[in-house]
Amino acid sequence: MSRKGENIYKRKDGRWEGRYKKGIAGNGKTVYGSCYGKTYREAKEKLEKYRQKLLPESVKSTSAKRFAEYCDEWLLFKQSKVKESTFAKYSTAIENHIKPFFGGYQPGLITTELTSTFAHHLIYTKQLSAKTAKDILVMLKSILQYISQSTNDVGAIEVAMPKYTAKEIRVLSYEEQQRFIAFLMKDMDACKFGVLFALTTGLRIGEVCALRAGDISLKEKTVTVRETMQRIKNTGDGAKTKIVLTAPKSDTSARVVPLTNTAFELCRERAGKYEKNAFLLTGSETKYIEPRILQYHIKRYSEACGIENMHFHVLRHTFATRCVEVGFEIKSLSEVLGHSSPRITLERYVHSSLEFKRQNMTKLEAIGL
Repeated sequence: MSRKGENIYKRKDGRWEGRYKKGIAGNGKTVYGSCYGKTYREAKEKLEKYRQKLLPESVKSTSAKRFAEYCDEWLLFKQSKVKESTFAKYSTAIENHIKPFFGGYQPGLITTELTSTFAHHLIYTKQLSAKTAKDILVMLKSILQYISQSTNDVGAIEVAMPKYTAKEIRVLSYEEQQRFIAFLMKDMDACKFGVLFALTTGLRIGEVCALRAGDISLKEKTVTVRETMQRIKNTGDGAKTKIVLTAPKSDTSARVVPLTNTAFELCRERAGKYEKNAFLLTGSETKYIEPRILQYHIKRYSEACGIENMHFHVLRHTFATRCVEVGFEIKSLSEVLGHSSPRITLERYVHSSLEFKRQNMTKLEAIGL
């Protein structure tokens, strides 16, 4: 008996036989091929190699479209429905991962087992994170659904998602935070200002880079997040990448954030003397500081302070954690961070320190525990 869904059998002569679809004959019937191994593992490895090496000439029906062509159609279908940055992300994933694996296949030859092999390939061969692999598999599933809706070449295929375990997020200790702030306040320049402003507001790196002077309300003591800045793949002519200013990550990411006195004092002078359309970090309407420049500088700053494992998103996690520690209401914090729901805030951005946990545990003493 074969193992479920694998089409691998143990023969009477003791060998293992794996069967795979080679293509479609002129009469419309499926053509199968076989490979053999002394063990189940050997047969399975050979079977996977045969399936991956299937080329157009090995298929009888040469007029059928390949999966790579459907990928291109799907991209065109999506182009007008998503942001340019999202489209660039789709294009890169398809060219780097999906096409090299599935491109030569006819859609009808793609099976649930083959998608499982692809998932294994992404994580263990390409060594992508579970989150990145999951994003690519979601894209593959969408392409297969697109093909299924436009042709009968694809049957019911299950795309198995890898188990995603979120990495432990780095949060600055209170002592590290104070040391870092003291460093940034000394001889402050545009980059130090951007880093400190992010720490005091919880804004994402692209949101900080895209801020204009007019986004700061000195009267209301608020900052309005309207855009984000990204460097993306250039799908046209010219340079390989380009800078784009787009709407924030999601609808809830476009928001108004009240400023603390510290944050307000940081940007009052800049916002007051710059033209409204000037970038807050540079004071220029044409010159800007892009995200990777801030990433480079925050690495330098953290090394100078003796702080390890530091990157820009640590500032956002630290801001959220400090907010919870002082009793910030979660729904309000979720809106300040631009999340679609408080659940995201609690699951991904709130990391209580041991000292904060200890303080809360002592509250039990009031009831005799």
